[in-house]
Amino acid sequence: MSIDESAPDCSIQRTLDAIGDRWTLLILRDLFRGVRRFSRIQADLGIARNLLTARLNSLADEGVVRRVPYQQRPPRHEYHLTDKGRALSPALMALMRWGDQYYSDAGAPIELVHDVCHTRLELQSWCTTCDTAVDPTHIRSAPGRGHDFESPEDHEHPI
Repeated sequence: MSIDESAPDCSIQRTLDAIGDRWTLLILRDLFRGVRRFSRIQADLGIARNLLTARLNSLADEGVVRRVPYQQRPPRHEYHLTDKGRALSPALMALMRWGDQYYSDAGAPIELVHDVCHTRLELQSWCTTCDTAVDPTHIRSAPGRGHDFESPEDHEHPI
């Protein structure tokens, strides 16, 4: 996968270009769960070897994972999330929560909890000035450091 240069001002598009296919997201899920070896990821997902190889190579090229050798003959590697990879945790949590809400009639099949106190984790947008949770209907776009908006109206719309 490569970054789409025709969408330089859309971080969502650039992110989808890097990690937005089904297999890549499921591989990331496995890596977050501690499944790091090629054979275990393949067995867990039932993915073809060539597809898994391509996705892992792409994740390594993007700097989302790094290969860590664990055997010399034949050469074998584990795949570890980098800081860039670990930063995807909230995005995967958001997808999981959305699926729990809209596609899991019996309730969440898996709960994410804090490993220290075992409290269920929540994912929420938070305003650091008001010190309060922000509903999605109250989120707006504003000019960022990386883009010059053409007109003031460009940032008056929700995401």
